[in-house]
Amino acid sequence: MLIGFLVGLTLGLIAYSVQRDAAWVEFVTTYITTPIGQIFLRLIFMLVIPLLFSALVVGISEMGEVRSLKRVGLRTLAYTVIVSSIAVAVSLAAVNIFQPGAGVDRAAASQMLEESAGRAGEIVKAGAEQPSGVDAFVNIIPNNLVEVMGSNSAILSVMFFALFFGIGLMLTNTPNSRALQRGFEGLFDVSMRLILLVIKLAPIAVACFMFNLAALFGWDLLIRLSAYVGVVLLALAIQMFIVFPTLLATLGKKNPLQFFRQTQEASLMAFSTASSNATLPTALRVAENNLGIPRRIARFVLTIGATANQNGTAMFEGVTVLFLAQFFGVELSLGQQLMVMLVCILGGIGTAGVPAGSLPVVALILAMVGIDPQAIAIVLGVDRFLDMCRTTLNVVGDLVAAQVISAREPEREAVQPAETAAQTG
Repeated sequence: MLIGFLVGLTLGLIAYSVQRDAAWVEFVTTYITTPIGQIFLRLIFMLVIPLLFSALVVGISEMGEVRSLKRVGLRTLAYTVIVSSIAVAVSLAAVNIFQPGAGVDRAAASQMLEESAGRAGEIVKAGAEQPSGVDAFVNIIPNNLVEVMGSNSAILSVMFFALFFGIGLMLTNTPNSRALQRGFEGLFDVSMRLILLVIKLAPIAVACFMFNLAALFGWDLLIRLSAYVGVVLLALAIQMFIVFPTLLATLGKKNPLQFFRQTQEASLMAFSTASSNATLPTALRVAENNLGIPRRIARFVLTIGATANQNGTAMFEGVTVLFLAQFFGVELSLGQQLMVMLVCILGGIGTAGVPAGSLPVVALILAMVGIDPQAIAIVLGVDRFLDMCRTTLNVVGDLVAAQVISAREPEREAVQPAETAAQTG
């Protein structure tokens, strides 16, 4: 993907610097690069609804252990919602303060949005017609599920129904409901496999996207991209080194420095694999052996957290959407930004814990607020590095959650950390 990013960027900058208005540039963008990019986007949109829907239903229904754990389950759910809200609020504040996407040639940006063909143009038009205020809140509850599933701008309604359905599945303990849950798990597995196949086409699509963008925006694109990366890293750092230590010291009854030292193995695994799912076995071992968290709590919180408690993913999605809105001069009201915040929190629950798992969600949120989805190409080239960083935050955040939930238990199981056991033995 990085190679595709560099190839498309280089060729686009050459075209911008040497033959900006040449006929061949228009021919290539109209008949080659744009169609390839649109095919990639259509494949993503085709699969993202079943992926998100099944992930949310399965993620909520698996909290059926709430019936047996009750207090732990409810605290985990409340913690996830509250801390994810803090994370997204931090990211939205950072991107609004530093405005990494501001200053771009508005004429060129407007031209790109106006000339977007096919699905992208329809999405932009639909985004301008979205309800606001109380109507937007009421419309979260769908009155026709089939209709909202066919509209990318109504993704919040789909998420609401998935959450509502998942709660019903969690509360229903019959053979048929368990079979239905396995069916949703199968739908998730199939959707994930197809998404991963589509993502393999991303390098070609990225090269095409970047050629179009660089040929239009030139060197200004690089400047804005660097500012975007800086804001994402700043937001992640605030959550990692300010919010998490505060939670550990006040609610987790744990020295933050000691915590980070004991969890460094899981952090390194997350950074290298960029996958919460791949890091889960390491995180479980670290939680039980190094942190001394009771097994029943560690397994429940970390297993749910690998899917639902993804602070880094929610932050990345929020910063990316607002950055691209600034880049293309799309003004988002406070209400729309709060809507983005809510979708990012829910998207964190429904995002697959694999490399590039959040990209389809970002594309859907862009469509929801009336931004051309092909704008996501701007960030694809740097996504791998940012994915490694946000996955590290996701995994550390899950371990922080497990530590906090465990510390609040009235009777904590006596489990010695591995290093303490070695010393006493």
